[in-house]
Amino acid sequence: MPETERPQIYLVTPPAFDLEVFPDRLAAVLDGAEVACVRLALASADEDRVARAADALRQVTHARDVALVIERHVLLVERLGLDGVHLTDGARSIRKVRKDLGADAIIGAFCGTTRHDGISAAEAGADYVAFGPVGATPLGDGSLAEHELFEWWSEMIEVPVVAEGALTAELVASLGPVTDFFGLGEEIWRHDDALAALRALLAPLG
Repeated sequence: MPETERPQIYLVTPPAFDLEVFPDRLAAVLDGAEVACVRLALASADEDRVARAADALRQVTHARDVALVIERHVLLVERLGLDGVHLTDGARSIRKVRKDLGADAIIGAFCGTTRHDGISAAEAGADYVAFGPVGATPLGDGSLAEHELFEWWSEMIEVPVVAEGALTAELVASLGPVTDFFGLGEEIWRHDDALAALRALLAPLG
């Protein structure tokens, strides 16, 4: 596909990681691949832990001119000097969050597998909409964001779309022409060499 149509890479952190180790792992991937954005997606509800992780990753990402957004924790965005927030409730809180964070903040919305939620999020002012999972996973209810959803979105909606969740090289090949970003997390972090795993996943893009 033409270079201009090649999807960008959006990295998602593991839900838990060692703060002594992970920033260096992330730096190695950012130094070896062109990444548009990183999402801090910790499962922890410990404010201090989340804040320390955000501080460490901000140093890594901003030194390389890569945006860092945080999952869910809207109130931490400005306090920690982050670039925005990834919301997990579809369109429900986008308008309020936009008002709170201002026009320059990145606000993304995860909309599961539902076109309607995606449209609502786009209309509410989301900077991007994420659908997933696109691959089979034992988690969740078994619903998948199908190829047709991305195909329709890429033809009809201007707001960028992210394909994420259980991605494989085969899915990357299939979805490459119809998505703007690939959201990659555990697919690469579960490997000792995350950069090599990333390159293998993206190999079908050429």
